[in-house]
Parts: sequence; C-alpha cells; structure tokens
Amino acid sequence: MRLLLLTHAFNSLTQRLWVELTRAGHAVSVEFDVNDSVTREAVAMFQPDLIVAPFLKRAIPEDVWRRHRCFIFHPGIVGDRGPSALDWAILNSERRWGVTCLQAEAEMDAGPIWAWKEFELRDASKSSVYRNEVTDAAVRTLHEALGRLRAGSFRPQALDYSDSGVRGRWRPLVRQADRTIDWRADDSEQVLHKVRSADGNPGVLSELFGEAAYLYDAWPEDTLTGVAGELIARRHGAVCRATVDGAVWIGHVKRKSVAREHRIKLPAARAFPGQAAGLPEVPVAIEPQDTLRTFREITYRERNRVAYLEFEFYNGAMSVAQCERLLTAYRYACSRPVRVVVLLGGHDFWSNGMHLNVIEAADSPADESWRNINAIDDIAREIITTDDRLTLAALRGNAGAGGVFLALAADRVVARGGVVLNPHYKNMGNLYGSEYWTYLLPRRVGAARAEELTENRLPIGAVEAAGMGLLDRVIETDTESFVGEVEHLAEDIANHDDYDTLVADKHRLRLENEARKPLKDYRTAELERMQLNFYGFDPSYHVARYNFVYRVPHSRTPLHLAVHRRKDANSS
Repeated sequence: MRLLLLTHAFNSLTQRLWVELTRAGHAVSVEFDVNDSVTREAVAMFQPDLIVAPFLKRAIPEDVWRRHRCFIFHPGIVGDRGPSALDWAILNSERRWGVTCLQAEAEMDAGPIWAWKEFELRDASKSSVYRNEVTDAAVRTLHEALGRLRAGSFRPQALDYSDSGVRGRWRPLVRQADRTIDWRADDSEQVLHKVRSADGNPGVLSELFGEAAYLYDAWPEDTLTGVAGELIARRHGAVCRATVDGAVWIGHVKRKSVAREHRIKLPAARAFPGQAAGLPEVPVAIEPQDTLRTFREITYRERNRVAYLEFEFYNGAMSVAQCERLLTAYRYACSRPVRVVVLLGGHDFWSNGMHLNVIEAADSPADESWRNINAIDDIAREIITTDDRLTLAALRGNAGAGGVFLALAADRVVARGGVVLNPHYKNMGNLYGSEYWTYLLPRRVGAARAEELTENRLPIGAVEAAGMGLLDRVIETDTESFVGEVEHLAEDIANHDDYDTLVADKHRLRLENEARKPLKDYRTAELERMQLNFYGFDPSYHVARYNFVYRVPHSRTPLHLAVHRRKDANSS
C-alpha cells in the first residue's frame, strides 16, 4: 500500500510507525502538517491508498478526508475525545488507558473506530507513557486496522456512548488551573501527578525562588522533609521542595519571566544558579542500600559477578557534568570484582548525546559544545579501552546521534524490540559527530553502510539494526521485562566456559587495532571537523540547535522524509 504519514512532527511515535510500515513493505512518505494547502499538495503528489495521522494538532481538511480514508491515532480509550487525553488520564489516576484508531470525519475524535488497544497505566510522566505504552499500543492497533482494511469485509464501529463498555468521554483542554499545585495542601503524590501530567509540554506553572516557572521532571523523595512549600535541598541540577507529607524533586524548569522566545527547559539549579547555590547539596550513593525513592540519575548494583550501571538522564541528553559523573561511576564499576559491566540507559532513552539545551544557555555555546563532545568522548574511550572484562550496552529506550555510537563502544549491544535508533548527526546542521564513530561504526557494518547510515538521516528499527550488524541481539519484550532478560544474558556471558578466551581475544584485537591506527587519531580527526561545526564560518549547527531547543516549527518537510517531493521519487 501507499501510505502517507501526515504529522505535526517526526516525533517518537511517528518514527516508530515509519519503521514498522517500511518493514512491512509499504511505500511510505511523510508530510508535516504545515497548512491545508501543503497537505492537499502532498496528497495530490503521492496519491496514497491511506493517510495515517499519528500526531496532529489540528483537523485534516474536509476535502482531504472525504476523498481519502484517513486513520487518526488518538492516545485514549474508546470514547475519549479532546486534546488532553493523557493529561487527564494521569491527573485522574486512571488504572487502564489505551490508543484508538479511528477514521477522520467532521467531528474531532468521533469517527468510526477501526481498532483499539488498552494497557495498564504506569505511574510515570506523560512523555514516558507516550514513548512506551502509547507507542507500543499504537503499533499493535495500526497492524490490526491495516489487516481489517485489507480484508475488505470489516465495517468500523460508530462511536456509541450508550454502550456500557465505552468508558471514554469528551474532555476539554487541560488548563493550568486544572493542575495548579497548592504547596501547603497537596501531598507528594498529588504534586507528582500534576507535574507528570504536563511533562514534555506545557509544564506546570508554579513558583520557584519567588519567580513564576514551568515545572517538569518530578521525582519522589522518601526521606527529606521540611515546611510545606519550602525548597530544602539540591542535587545534580535538581531541587527538592517540601510537601505536606514529605518532599518531591523538580529536575527541570522553564523560567516564565524570560521572554517567550528565549525560554529554555533547563536543570532547575542551572536555571536559577544564584538562588540554588544557597540550598544544601545533599549527596546520594550510587549504590542504593534500600528501596527508598529519591532523585538519582545514576544507579549502580552488582549481582552474580555482573555490574549494572543505570543512567536515567532526562530526554537522553548528557551535559558535561552528567558525563563526568557517568565516567566516574563507570571507572568505579571497573574497579569492582565483576566480569561484565552492563550499561543500562533510561526507560525512554539510552542516550541522545550532547545536552543541547544546556549548550544553548551557555555564555559561549561553541565552547560548551566543545567541552560537551570531549566529555562524551572520554566515556567512549574508557569503554573501548576496557580490556580486562566484557561490556554490554543494553538499550531499553531509543538512542540518537552520539548516543548510538556511545553504545557501540561496548563489546556487545542489545536492544528491546521496540527501540528506534537514529545513527546520524546531520539533522543538527550537518554536524560531523565524534564518540569515535569513524572507528566504531565501520567495524560493525562496513565502510559503505556506515556512510549510508550517517548520510540518509532516517530512523532504524532494532530488527533492521541487528540485521546489518549494528546490534548483536534484539530482545522482544516490554520495557518492564527487558531488564530481567538482560540480567540473564549478562550472567550467561559472565559464566561462559570461554569467558577467559573472549577477554584475551578482546585484549589482542584492541592492541592490533591500536597498532594499525591509534584511537587518538580517530578522535583528533573527528574533533577537527567538529571544531569547524562549532567555530567555523558555517552557522548551520548553531541555527539547527536554536530551532531544536526553541521548538521552531518546520516550514517544510525535509526531502529525506517527503519521498513524494523528491525528483527521484518512484511514482509506481
């Protein structure tokens, strides 16, 4: 089938559907929903058999949906309608939620239903639920809807609120007033639900250090207490605020006092550097001795001669300070009597490389970029040169740009089946990239495929990545079960009969590669190109970073996505 993905942006859900539909053999093209005339033009050019709309912020033009069948994916259960489906579900502490595929008609979210899936609503942020449960459910829903469409005999169900099985209903846009935090009355769980319901966008408008700010990235705290509403501690960029029954951590904020066009989501202490400096820094051990909850970006544990180093960085971005802490933690893991070190990234992202928001907010973004890429390179080099034990990168969440190549520094790389990789930098203003990718990528996929991957700027599913050698194994399971599967794999490696031989072979190969071309030469060559990106006459990296950080809307669809707009497009 010829399928047109009509979307507001090429977000995580749209990328996953693009991967799934391409894998299934469909001819897929993408058009950003810029305005009605552009949408009409794209449809006329591509002549799709079906329009799939996974992420829209406005209605499809009537003349389009009347002439072409359009599947709309709504992140809500059957009957749920309105623009704030996940927001309300989290605010109302729903136990089960879902995704519904319906056909576009005049009334928003009220068209005939082709398929739906439900899932247990995890206690997590809106962004995390969207990237995991919603995305996985949308994939299953799409496959079912396409199967019914191909069969030809299925008739979609009209939405019927008289049906006792329909739990959803129309709900309006969530306003800031609907999730205002009363710091003197709300308990910790209420605060967490309110912030999590707005995570990603728009954030909860509250007050911090006497100034209006949008709050994001909330974490529970089981030990610290204080006077409700008071800020009581800081840790690694986050600040802790007391509630009536304990406290919560706020990881990221946007200052409202800053002009709208210059508001950046930043680590809370970074956004308020002077004020946060007056709070006591409360350290935390990376090896938890109990099950108490707190803000902890890096966690270390050992089991059966395996070290597990988990790093949960917001949106997968890694600042200089975070890289330095991760490097210290990795060196600690390598000092322990373990045979395997597992690098286990976060639920949503393994890593996306440099922290572009922190870079944008720096006095000199070029200098901060330089420090950031070198800090990530230091981690990559430490992993590559670990020659007395084996390393395993385990990706339960997506990875992009430098994060992909950082994972390749490990001896073995495994990923959850639903993971999407973006092993390229060019979408960030033709950034060249480092993390020793010129050493790591060709040795896994060959020089020709390495050039293709970095030039094409397209997402890759875990199955495709394994097929080309980019990954060693795909683990088909959900996010929650993934860690257990990784533990079994890591222990098998640690207890393998040929473990000593594997380590000896690794050591020998590293010496041979170093003799052929030293690692420092790869890094020097990469950083020479990066230096031009940061300090050269071409400003495209700085422009692209600005547009990304400030969410500047696309004025057109990039040609690598809009197949129908390319001169070489196959119209058959």
